[in-house]
Amino acid sequence: MADQTHVLFVEDDDVIREATQLALERDGFVVTAMPDGLSGLEAFRADRPDIALLDVMVPGLDGVSLCRRIRDESTVPVIMLSARADSIDVVLGLEAGADDYVTKPFDGAVLVARIRAVLRRFGHAGGGRAEEAASPASGGVLTFGDLEVDTEGMEVRRAGQPVALTPTEMRLLLEFSTAPGTVLSRDKLLERVWDYGWGGDTRVVDVHVQRLRQKIGQDRIETVRGFGYKLKA
Repeated sequence: MADQTHVLFVEDDDVIREATQLALERDGFVVTAMPDGLSGLEAFRADRPDIALLDVMVPGLDGVSLCRRIRDESTVPVIMLSARADSIDVVLGLEAGADDYVTKPFDGAVLVARIRAVLRRFGHAGGGRAEEAASPASGGVLTFGDLEVDTEGMEVRRAGQPVALTPTEMRLLLEFSTAPGTVLSRDKLLERVWDYGWGGDTRVVDVHVQRLRQKIGQDRIETVRGFGYKLKA
């Protein structure tokens, strides 16, 4: 089973946890299911899964805090599960480092599609271990003031110092850096970075842009109201 995708699933509701685990296993995933955040963190450190599905409201260590702990140690993709689409928990989870979220109750096929979309961004099509996604750009180092983006080495430096980005943040920066000065709409970024072939929640884009600004400079990415974002050339 070494070539199968390993999913860590943290959910305190027994029925949802068991039903979702069975559904994912039927689709070929290897699943480690845990009922609370502390056991989920232990399982993450022991098993090093390819992707983590974290319910926001789990006991012991809540999903947002667990996401933050995982992000401190790894760039493994994280999907948050939230009972309410309008919940502040969605934004908190994304700010903690999650790559995407799914609203409960969810259809098993939708969850699998979202998992596979996230894994594709990380260069992991459904088998084998997760790796950083390939760059949509080719060749050379792009320079924007004190910001350097190596599109081949997948490295970023600011004022000569390395900048640690998650693969999702890196893909987002690559979209901006390969079209400096061009306004990219939220829907376009959802399609290109998050691989959404359908409408998605643009808060995912907004929070990731916010996180990226904190790392590369608040003024580097400009908001064009009513249209989207652009990288200052």
